[in-house]
Amino acid sequence: MKVKKIVLGIFLFVICSSFAQNSVTEINTKNGVTYLTTDINYSVTGIYQYKGKEPIVELNADGSGFYQTEGEPKKAINWGFECSKDGVPKFVKGFDSIEYVFYYKYISSDEEDSEWKKVEFSIHLNSMKMFINGERVKIFTPKEKQKKLP
Repeated sequence: MKVKKIVLGIFLFVICSSFAQNSVTEINTKNGVTYLTTDINYSVTGIYQYKGKEPIVELNADGSGFYQTEGEPKKAINWGFECSKDGVPKFVKGFDSIEYVFYYKYISSDEEDSEWKKVEFSIHLNSMKMFINGERVKIFTPKEKQKKLP
């Protein structure tokens, strides 16, 4: 009986641990090793537009997406938010906003675009808007708002 309880306890621990962990990616930047996650407890996936039109940024749940600069075609990217080695997102909470560090890297063979780029990502809770680099915006609804308080 004790063996069954121990096996059951270990099984439950492993299952809970696997669901509780954020996926963490280690990257090398100009400033050294940085850790990224795509999960910040807000639904950040979707299309971010500049003044309601192109150029856009599109974020997919798997850490892929597209980043478009003015007058250029969309380019495929990998992306993530800076986090600790354990997957806890790093952020600064303001009065009605939360700021994260957003990293993206173009998926191309162009050497100029091979570095990870760092920009600001902010969530403005009262206006229900998310911003990438202060200019690309996505409006979110209360049900998307957050899974749990950071």
